[in-house]
Amino acid sequence: VEVERVGKSLAVRGPWLGRPRIGLVGHTDTVPPTPGDPAPRIEGERVVGLGSSDMKGGLAVMLALLEDLDLGAIPYDLAMIFYDGEEGPFEGSGLGPLLGGVDWIHEIDLAFCLEPSDNVAQVGCVGTLHARITFRGRPAHSARPWQGENAVHKAGRFLQELDALAPREVNCGGHVFREVMSVTLASGGRARNVVPDAFEMNLNFRFAPNRSMESARAEVEAMVAGRAEVEFVDLSPAGRVVTDNPHFADFMDVSGAEVGAKQAWTDVARLGQVGVDAVNFGPGLSAQAHQSGEYIDIGLMVESYGMFRRFLANTG
Repeated sequence: VEVERVGKSLAVRGPWLGRPRIGLVGHTDTVPPTPGDPAPRIEGERVVGLGSSDMKGGLAVMLALLEDLDLGAIPYDLAMIFYDGEEGPFEGSGLGPLLGGVDWIHEIDLAFCLEPSDNVAQVGCVGTLHARITFRGRPAHSARPWQGENAVHKAGRFLQELDALAPREVNCGGHVFREVMSVTLASGGRARNVVPDAFEMNLNFRFAPNRSMESARAEVEAMVAGRAEVEFVDLSPAGRVVTDNPHFADFMDVSGAEVGAKQAWTDVARLGQVGVDAVNFGPGLSAQAHQSGEYIDIGLMVESYGMFRRFLANTG
C-alpha cells in the first residue's frame, strides 16, 4: 500500500486501477479519560476500554480488512484514512490538513466514516454551532439590588423561551433530523453579595442538513433578538444526505443494513465540503460513546467486518 502522513494523520491506499474508489475513515483520538474508567480488557463478549466504541472498534475493522483483502483483485480501489483531533473543535481536526495535503482523497466516490452507529447506515449529519451569549447588567450591593441591573435575571426570559422549544423535525431525503438548541455552560457573578453585571452562556444549536451555516447563525441571532451579545466560537457544517450514490445502494443491497439519520455531527460533513459523498457506518454502540466504562460488543465488530468484506470483495 501507499502511505502518506500529514502531522499525526495517515492516508493509505492500495493500487489505484481506475475502479470505483471507496474510502474507510476513522479517527484515532478519544475523549479525555475519567477517574472511573476501568482498565482495558476483554470481558466475555465485550471489549471494555476508553474509546472502544468511539471508535477503536471501527479502527480494528479497518485494519482487519486492510490485512485480509487482496487490494489488487477486489472490484474497488480502496483507501483508508486515519486521523487525529476529531474529539474537539472543528479547526483542530487532523482531517482538515489531510484533505488539504493529499489530493487523491478528493477522488473517492464514496467514503464510510466508521463512527459508532450500531451497524446502522446513518446518512448525513446535523451541523453544530456554539455561540457565546452574554447578558450585561450593572453591579450593585445585593442588599440594594435596585441600584444595579441583574444580568442573570435579564437572561431569565431567554432561558424560558429555550426551555419551551420543542425539537423541530426536518425531513431531508426521506430521513428525519431534529433541530435543537441547548445551553450547555453558564457562568456569572463576581461575589455572593454583588449583583452580577454579566452572565455568559454557551448556546449549542444542532441543525439539519438542509440548512447552511449562514442560516444557522441567523437563527441564533433571531432567537437572541438583540437582548444580549452574540459571539460565534465554533461552527461545523451539516453533512449531506447521499442516498442517491450508486455505491451506497450497492452496499445496502449486499450488507442488508438498516438505514437512518445521523443525529450528531461527524466528518461526513467535512468530506462533503470537498465533494466526497460520505455516510456513517460503524460497529460502535452509539449509547456507549463518551461513557465511563465504555465498551463494544465483539459480535458487532465481526458483523461489521463481514458486511464490509462482502461489499468490497463483491461476494454478496
